[in-house]
Amino acid sequence: MEAARPAVGETNTEFIRTSCKSTTYPNLCFSSLSSRSTAIGVSPQLLAHESLTVSLETTQSTSAMMLKLAHGQGMTPREVGAMRDCVEELSDAVDELRKSLGEMKELKGKEFGLKMNDIETWVSAALTDEDTCTEGFGGKVMNGKVKKVVRGKILEVAHMTSNALALINSLCALHG
Repeated sequence: MEAARPAVGETNTEFIRTSCKSTTYPNLCFSSLSSRSTAIGVSPQLLAHESLTVSLETTQSTSAMMLKLAHGQGMTPREVGAMRDCVEELSDAVDELRKSLGEMKELKGKEFGLKMNDIETWVSAALTDEDTCTEGFGGKVMNGKVKKVVRGKILEVAHMTSNALALINSLCALHG
C-alpha cells in the first residue's frame, strides 16, 4: 500500500481524508480525526499519534461504560462474567495503547525502526484483546439489547485501533 504523502498546498483536512483511505474503516478514520486537524497538520507522525490517542480514549470510555453495565440490574451471572472478562481485555488494550503512545513521542534517529516495531506489536496486541472481548458475547450468552450495545461499542474500539495500526504502518512505509 502506498503511504499518503501530503500534496503541496493540501489542507490539513484533505491530508487526513487522503491518509484515511489507506485504513480499513476510512469514514470512521476521517470522522474521528478531522476535528483534530489543527494538531495534526500534514504530519504522518502526528496523524498516527492522534489516531492512537483517539483509540485509547475510546477504549477507556468503553471500558468505563462496561464496568457500569456489569454492575447493573438484571444481568445473568454469565453476562456479568463476559462483561468482566471484556473489561479485563480492554484494560490490557489500554496499557498497550499507552505504551505505544509513549514510544510514539520518542520516534527519532536510528532507533526509529525498532520503536515502530514495538508500537506495531503493542497496537496489534490491543486489537487482539478487543477481538477476544467480542468473542465473549457470541451465541446466546447475552440478552439481545445488552449484547447489541456492547458489541457495537467494542467494534467501534476495534475499528479505531485497526485504523491506528494502518496509519502507523503507513508511517513506517514512509521511513522504509
